[in-house]
Amino acid sequence: MAQLKRTKDRVIAGVCGGLAKWLGWSPNPTRLLYAILTIFTAFAGVIVYLVLWIVMPEEGVLE
Repeated sequence: MAQLKRTKDRVIAGVCGGLAKWLGWSPNPTRLLYAILTIFTAFAGVIVYLVLWIVMPEEGVLE
């Protein structure tokens, strides 16, 4: 299984791209699903995204 890392295939920070790669999914549907879940959870996904942006290492660093 791939490691969870932010990708260079990014729109903002590469978090959804990294999640998609980790799960073996396509990045665009993952971004759409994340946006929908964020709306339906009273925007709690924004906080989760910011935390993941800080915690997830970037792809290509120290490889």
